This record gives sequence, structure tokens and C-alpha cells, in this order.
Amino acid sequence: MNGFGKMVTLAVLGALFCAGASLAQASDADKKPAPAGKATVYFTRVIGPSALVKIFDKIGQEIGGKVAIKIHTGEPNGPNILPRLLVKTLQQHIPNSNLVETNTLYPGARKTTAQHRETIKTNGWTFCPVDIMDEDGAVMLPIKGGKHFKEMSVGRNLLNYDSMVVLTHFKGHAMGGFGGSMKNISIGCADGPVGKKMIHAAPDDQNFDAWLKGEEFQENMVESAKATIDHFGKHIVYINVLRNMSVDCDCAGIKAAPVKARNLGILASTDLLAVDQASIDMVYKLPEHECRDLKERIESRKGLRQLTYMKELGMGNDQYELVPLD
Repeated sequence: MNGFGKMVTLAVLGALFCAGASLAQASDADKKPAPAGKATVYFTRVIGPSALVKIFDKIGQEIGGKVAIKIHTGEPNGPNILPRLLVKTLQQHIPNSNLVETNTLYPGARKTTAQHRETIKTNGWTFCPVDIMDEDGAVMLPIKGGKHFKEMSVGRNLLNYDSMVVLTHFKGHAMGGFGGSMKNISIGCADGPVGKKMIHAAPDDQNFDAWLKGEEFQENMVESAKATIDHFGKHIVYINVLRNMSVDCDCAGIKAAPVKARNLGILASTDLLAVDQASIDMVYKLPEHECRDLKERIESRKGLRQLTYMKELGMGNDQYELVPLD
């Protein structure tokens, strides 16, 4: 072999060695703990049943006993609700689990349990039991360190569960700016007649202009969520699905604004603040024409206060290591 041939052979072998090392690093990436002082957030670009199960398995070690999967059932025929097959596959993967929700404060198709049951059928949440947690009333949970509340009224049936998986359609929100995992358990676990009214400081269930807005409303939501995460301790995990991200929540139903942002994937963590912070960071990195409306909705409602107040209350870490799974 001449000198040129030897050089080519060595170059090819070197490239193969480097490629093999890169593949080994990629396959081992999800096994490494986050650097000191950072939370771990797992990420997959794939939004599908097997990807959801895979990412849950990275965070679900402390999930056991009777398991609540907290979803947003949505108003009837909402176009952006999480795909039912996606949720069904995860639910069937988690032993002794079922879906949970609560009734709404505002008038609509989920205000009463009877109405809500019909909406559950309409929207296809029929593959397992759906526990409307405030169907039989409410219970107060303590809030440690809150400045607005010392306790929060949540659906009574929340006490029947040992663990919770917070499965969230990440999107905008008319009052919160955005709805991530924190909003899902804040408004979402508070009972309709009392807890939600406390959070909104609402004089009634219809005069939305009189409901609390801005930073104080964001803080109320955070404190409500703290009641739930303190209750479950290490037995609660968070999954945000960044798909069909309208500026409107699934409570807008068929009236939701058109989606302009691309689907980004699924984020999951045992850290509430980290998973919502990572979701916001991804949205803010989108091209301007995709994220403009979402950013305007978030910032006009002072939505980023959700993140800073969670940090102040010690509800997670805004510094995180993003671990890709594909």
C-alpha cells in the first residue's frame, strides 16, 4: 500500500472511531445525572405513544400505589386536546392508574359533574375511569410559605391517590398567559365552586372582568399548585407536550385561536419549575413569526411571574440540563 493509501485508511478508521464514540456518548447521555445545582429535563422531539412511555419511564421511579394522571379534559370537540391514543397508551402503561380532573368555575360544558361526564364522552376520554375529584366535595390542603393563602380547596378525591402524573398540553392561556404543568395542578386540582374562586378572587362565576389578573393572579396559581406538590412530595412528576400550541387554553374549545407555532416535542422532569422553564425557553427560541402571538399572550398577562414565584417558593430549579432521548 502506498503512502496515500495508508493515509486514507487511517482517516477512515479515525472517522469510524469518532463516530462510534459519539454514538456511545449519545446512548449514555440519559444515564448521566445533571451537573450539580441543575435539574434534569428529558426531551424527545417525537410526539407519539411509545415516545411518551419512554420519557415517562425516565422520571417515574417514585410513581406507585394508586396513581392519578392529571389531564385537561377540554371543552367539547376542542381541536388541540391531547390525542386520546397518546394518553391511553401511557395510562395503560402505569399500573393502578386513572385520569383525574375537576369541574370548572365558569359556565360551560364542564361546570357540573353531569355536564362534565357528557363532555368526557364527547372528547373520547372513555378508555378508563375519569375521576372528577370534586364530584363529592372538597378538602383544604395546607400551603407552606404562601403570602396570599395558608390553604387551598381541592377536589376531595385527590386524597385517594398515592402518586400523581401531571400530563399537560402546554399552550397559551387567556388569563395565565401560558398553561404548563403548574397551571394544570393549580387551577386543575382546585375544586370548581371554592378553590378556583379563591385563585381568581372571583366575586361570581361569570363577570370575568372582575376576576383577578396580572402578577397577583399568577402568584395565587403558584400557591395553589404548591399545596398539591407538598401533598405528594416526591411522588409527583411532570410531562409537558408542546403540540398544537394555540394562544388559547383547551377551555376555549372550538373557539381557540389558530395555531402558529410548530410542534416541538415532549419535556419531562421530576422538577416542576424546570419543566415549565424549559418549555418557555423552547417556545421563545422559535422564529419570530411562530412565537410572536404566544409571547404577546404570555407577557401581556405577566405569565413569566409563574416561573419567578415558583423559584421564590422553592418549588423547583430554573437551572436545568436538557437530556435528549433521540
